[in-house]
Amino acid sequence: MASAAKAWLRALELTGSIPRNPRRTLPVLIAETAQRFGDTPALLSDAEKLTYGALDARANRYAHWALAQGFGKGDTVCLLMGNRPEYVAIWLGLIRAGCVVALLNSNLAGASLAHCVAEAAPRAIIAAAELVGALEALTDARIWVHGSHGPQGHARVDEEVERHAPDTPPAPDQTIGDPALLIYTSGTTGWPKAARVSHGRIMQWSLWFAGMMDANRADRLYNVLPLYHSVGGIVALGAMFASDGTVVIRERFSASRFWDDVVRWDCTLFQYIGELCRYLLRAPAVPQEISHRLRMACGNGLRADIWPAFQQRFGIPRIFEFYASTEGNVSLFNIEGTPGAIGRIPPYLAHRFPTRLVKLDQQTGAPLRDAQGMCIGCAAGEPGEAVGRIATDAADIAGRFEGYTRRDATEAKLLSDVAQRGDAWFRTGDLMRKDGHGYFYFVDRLGDTFRWKGENVSTSEVAAALCAFPGVKDACVYGVTVPGADGRAGMAAIVADGEPDLRALRQHLSAALPRYARPVFLRMCSAVELTGTFKHAKQEFARQGFDPAVASDPVYFDDQDVGAYVLMDAAACARIQASELLF
Repeated sequence: MASAAKAWLRALELTGSIPRNPRRTLPVLIAETAQRFGDTPALLSDAEKLTYGALDARANRYAHWALAQGFGKGDTVCLLMGNRPEYVAIWLGLIRAGCVVALLNSNLAGASLAHCVAEAAPRAIIAAAELVGALEALTDARIWVHGSHGPQGHARVDEEVERHAPDTPPAPDQTIGDPALLIYTSGTTGWPKAARVSHGRIMQWSLWFAGMMDANRADRLYNVLPLYHSVGGIVALGAMFASDGTVVIRERFSASRFWDDVVRWDCTLFQYIGELCRYLLRAPAVPQEISHRLRMACGNGLRADIWPAFQQRFGIPRIFEFYASTEGNVSLFNIEGTPGAIGRIPPYLAHRFPTRLVKLDQQTGAPLRDAQGMCIGCAAGEPGEAVGRIATDAADIAGRFEGYTRRDATEAKLLSDVAQRGDAWFRTGDLMRKDGHGYFYFVDRLGDTFRWKGENVSTSEVAAALCAFPGVKDACVYGVTVPGADGRAGMAAIVADGEPDLRALRQHLSAALPRYARPVFLRMCSAVELTGTFKHAKQEFARQGFDPAVASDPVYFDDQDVGAYVLMDAAACARIQASELLF
């Protein structure tokens, strides 16, 4: 407990300086480090290596390039690129020039990608050469290509930056209150939403996690998470930048290469999601898994049933689990390492982080209220939706809700009259319970989403893709639990004219949806029951799951080896239940 208290105090001390230095943004912080430790590695990968001096110079080139294009303060530029150090240099430079950078999910294509671009309303898009093809028919915005292996007809931003842009810093004109990024989150309903992230929020995340992890210049953090997400792209990077440390970037996760990389790069920290930990625990043992220098793993979603085995097998001294969301103001931190808990708020800091669990009406999902019209809180062990009071003090950056690009989406997350008349709270859309010791535990997500492969999946988006396939009349999409897997796998109950071509359907879904959003299971139905408000009645489908002995309809599963949906029989179901088949 003593070390946990020290971590909280370090984080509070570091973040307390942010309001006192309103022009000290992350690009400015990196410039300061470049002056003191210019030769220290900032970003490492097998393809590229950038010291702090090189990162600062490279970012400055992109800043000058953006200004030369006439991009003004607040203009949005989309960025579509895979994990690599250059990705970070680009958005750091653009936000230093005053731009707002929309970090596009590099897995998206078709309607989903078009929607995300439209949400940002960009003046321009920078895209890796290999990803430009997915964009060209979706937008009228000007596209700059990065790299030499893309389609003809687009200017090469990397060549223009090298030829014309100086590497000296432009005159800073940003404050912590200015917008910096748009990061997409599916939230709890509908299509992805673009969450606004200010310079102050970036600094809050960076300095907070630097303090909680007690990070320093000797640390190297191994990062395989997507750079377009807030955890892999801001928390992991910012914590190291704020402590003069180093981030090792890998393009994508590989269980077979993980420990080789950790040892080869001499990493002391790594950023995880629970799914990653499960894959590592199932992988064959290798000597490197116990010959590393890791002192801490930081992340979210590590389940209680695998936590002790994961920590013991790989000899990781500390697990730092946390809960947060890109746009939200509810943050919980389990620095004590209590297995399964997503965090707690020390009693002496409850006034700084006002968070409550409120009871919900099981039929409508609306908060239950007492005779005075206030929300009813949950008792210990009782599940409820987590809500956080929205700060009215401009200096309280952690307590803000900066909203989305769409006003209606922003307003949908607000809840008033929680503790007193006229107050305003942020709705997380997550069910949690809190034990008698103050630890919070995740229960489930509200609304029409489920989480799979570390990503939030919108059921309406998947249903739209299914219904676009010829012959599919209706589709009810939901998540189901798969033994040994984190989150919920996608399953769809489909009503079709005749028997659809399942191989062609799989090809259609592969083109329309990222892999994590494609249904793992299909259930062929004659009809889908509707509720009184004309919504799909999903609860019974979800309860029955994918077991053909329980479901009254034929069930198919996505056989990765065959490359098609295959009829589920008792043998296949048994293999899935025994975790012999992974998805």
